[in-house]
Amino acid sequence: FDSMPEDLKIAFATYYHEYWLWTFEKMRDNLGLTYAYYVTAAPEEFHVFYIIDDVRVPLEVEDKKYLTLHVDATVNPKEHQKFWEVYNTGKIISGYDIYDNQYGNTYAYYRPLNVNGETLGIIGTEIEVQKVNSDILTVTLKQSASMAIILYLCIAGLIYYLNKKYLAKISQLQNIVREYAQNKDPEVVADIEKNIVGHDEISSLSMQFAAMILEIENYMQRLMKITGELSDTKEIMHQMHELAHTDALTGLGNKTAYDKELQRLDWQIEDGNAEFAIAMIDLNFLKRINDTYGHEQGNFAIKKLCTIIEEIFAGSPIFRIGGDEFVVIVEGKNYNKIDLLLEKFNQRLEEIKNNPKLEPWEKTSAAIGVGYYVAIYDSSAANVFKRADKAMYVNKRAMRAVREN
Repeated sequence: FDSMPEDLKIAFATYYHEYWLWTFEKMRDNLGLTYAYYVTAAPEEFHVFYIIDDVRVPLEVEDKKYLTLHVDATVNPKEHQKFWEVYNTGKIISGYDIYDNQYGNTYAYYRPLNVNGETLGIIGTEIEVQKVNSDILTVTLKQSASMAIILYLCIAGLIYYLNKKYLAKISQLQNIVREYAQNKDPEVVADIEKNIVGHDEISSLSMQFAAMILEIENYMQRLMKITGELSDTKEIMHQMHELAHTDALTGLGNKTAYDKELQRLDWQIEDGNAEFAIAMIDLNFLKRINDTYGHEQGNFAIKKLCTIIEEIFAGSPIFRIGGDEFVVIVEGKNYNKIDLLLEKFNQRLEEIKNNPKLEPWEKTSAAIGVGYYVAIYDSSAANVFKRADKAMYVNKRAMRAVREN
């Protein structure tokens, strides 16, 4: 090179410099850099020469423009700590400088140019912070959009898979169970078993539902059978109770039923809220009718008297406590008009007695006596019954005396 002519040296240096300047500019454009350069140290401290500067600075000399070379510039160590660290150590240092220049706020990164163990200079690249952030944001948005699309497709696929494998089966099972809940038709078990495919959890659950429905159906059948048996038993017990407390001939309450009624009256007496009367009625001449006309006519006379008592004392409990003895428990409304009821009873018997069209056994005759509950005297309903029975016998003797006359 030293032996070359001056003009050849200039041509060679110009070409060589232009080649690397073009290379740096190409690198800057391809990598999207703001600035790229190669610098070496200048004699003055913290100064450098810009050997390759991809920003071409013109220099005018005698109205001619030239490219400015070896620009001397100050590199502030406070703003370019990484620069001097790289230059002084000749090593690749991680990190970068951030500072403001004519391009705005920039990131600057440096690599040493080492030849034969000697650091000849530093290659620097810079990029605007705003552009970096914009690129980061753009890349982030693109990646986020891509991730969102991938995630959406994954979720859609998962939903499709779950719907096909699980949700559709669950929906079908739900509809079948709802139908069973509404109609209680065990035939839905066949629908459940038809939809069982595979050995997954839904299939297992469907099998359990089917088994449960069959078990419920069997239980309900057994329960209905037991309920029917209990109902029949209850009906039988009711019938037995009725038979035990009902007079077979008249359908009235019998002596057992009457004794329970006395117990109820005694409880009212104990509570202090009793108000009642007992009417004792005895059919006259029953033995004469049986002996003379037969027991069938005697039963007719009993039932005829039963009918009369029921009509006159309607609403009051009536009992047949013996062959020809009847008892009426008079309470409430009937108690308040008992005198009128007694009068109607006697009038009715009198009408029958004077009816010439009736057979002798049809001319029902009966004696009646009434006992009234008196709180200061009666400690039980039995006392009232005794007075009613006594009053009935008085009436019966009087009626026999009249008939004898």
